[in-house]
Amino acid sequence: MKLKHLKNSVIYGIVGLFLSTLFAYFIWQDLEYLSLFPAGLLAIYFAIFQTEKLFIAIAFLTPLSVNIEEFNSSFGLFLPSEPLLFGLMIWLSAIQLYKPFMPKNLWREPILFSVGIFLTWIFISSITSAHPVISFKFLLAKLWFIVPVLFFGIHFFQKEKNRVAFIWLFIISTCLVIIYTITHHSLYAFGEKESHWVMSPFFKDHTIYGAIVALNVPLVFGLYLYKKHAPLIQALLILLIVLVLAGLYFSYTRAAWLSVFGCIGIGGLIYYRINWKPLAGIAAFALVFVLYKWDTIQMELARNKQDHTTESFDERLQSATNISTDASNLERINRWSCAIAMFEKKPVFGYGPGTYAFEYAPFQEPENLTIISTNFGDMGNAHSEYLGTLAEMGFLGLISFLGIVAAIFYTSILVYHRVPMEDSGTRIFILAMIMAMSTYFIHAFLNNFLDTDKAAVPIFGMCAMIIAIGLQQNALASNPE
Repeated sequence: MKLKHLKNSVIYGIVGLFLSTLFAYFIWQDLEYLSLFPAGLLAIYFAIFQTEKLFIAIAFLTPLSVNIEEFNSSFGLFLPSEPLLFGLMIWLSAIQLYKPFMPKNLWREPILFSVGIFLTWIFISSITSAHPVISFKFLLAKLWFIVPVLFFGIHFFQKEKNRVAFIWLFIISTCLVIIYTITHHSLYAFGEKESHWVMSPFFKDHTIYGAIVALNVPLVFGLYLYKKHAPLIQALLILLIVLVLAGLYFSYTRAAWLSVFGCIGIGGLIYYRINWKPLAGIAAFALVFVLYKWDTIQMELARNKQDHTTESFDERLQSATNISTDASNLERINRWSCAIAMFEKKPVFGYGPGTYAFEYAPFQEPENLTIISTNFGDMGNAHSEYLGTLAEMGFLGLISFLGIVAAIFYTSILVYHRVPMEDSGTRIFILAMIMAMSTYFIHAFLNNFLDTDKAAVPIFGMCAMIIAIGLQQNALASNPE
């Protein structure tokens, strides 16, 4: 057996050395595109013979992926994550058709059922789209995020070690980006203006960077509390916690900060089993009160002149309600107004998935324009996952997306409460994922990133883990012995 392992190691070493030499040669000869060839061969090998390891490696590669649009403006593609996800989608689908390995009756799972409806509506609204090519490309990108990570992820996440490894790798990779960003940022004395781009080329700007760092906050605390660790691992986790919190603070992203506060509240509601009905009543009363007193509230908000360019934590939070002079807030309102106007023009099918940036300009009202307004869609999309979906896919598109959000939290909370109290590690792990996903869906009111690998991989990965744990709980319930 030892001889066999030695033989395999020698073979792996020779192949690795050959591909590395080939890669180095192409780089030396300034043949960057050909340098992708050995990397592609390595990816194909792992996809065929080490599929599970390649799947788990996606978690590490995603935060470190780079959009080639940064270097070639002709089209956008995140390397290496998106080609790997596309390849896994094709390979795993072929295996599933030839020799099915996924659990049966998966479409009974609310998350998968709701995602299926959403994808169907994306397809329908792509046919009626103002830009069908763009919309079908949008659908294809959704498929290579969802099919390998969510659908086939359920199979890989049946093993607890794979679930833990996926989260570990994602956190470590994100922390590497945080170290790079903070180091880069320190060269500019942690200035607020520089915070918008110092995370490039790994993240486009500080908003998506802040969203992903915020998503990591509950996860790293969850790993720390998950079980008793060896002293070295415990020290490493404390270091990762410090890094994530530092990354969150220096991101200067108000929405990310607020989403973390929101996720703590949601986690408390679930952990302490607080009855949601009285809270829903209070929320409904508060909404009626806000609508009744809206003119007065708007006058008070107009008095807030605090600008978001400050580096002070409390002053930046205060600037979140500045709708009189803060250009970022005013531009967000401009984009939201455009999204609503687009919906009113095409309420059923919308303008087509992925088309907001190409269609919103004519809907900008002169009184809503700001110093950062543009007609070219190069400053983000609708700045809301929900309103963006409404504008691009109409009312039914928004309903189907909200169905996914509802299914995620309904299933996750149900699975959390189904896990026995004595299995505290799994309960902590699930609660950490619920809180992590809640940071994103709170953030989604103000930004939209689910069409990128940075957000889609962790969100759909955690959904797959929740479903896998739920299936295990169902199996234990039906076979208690």
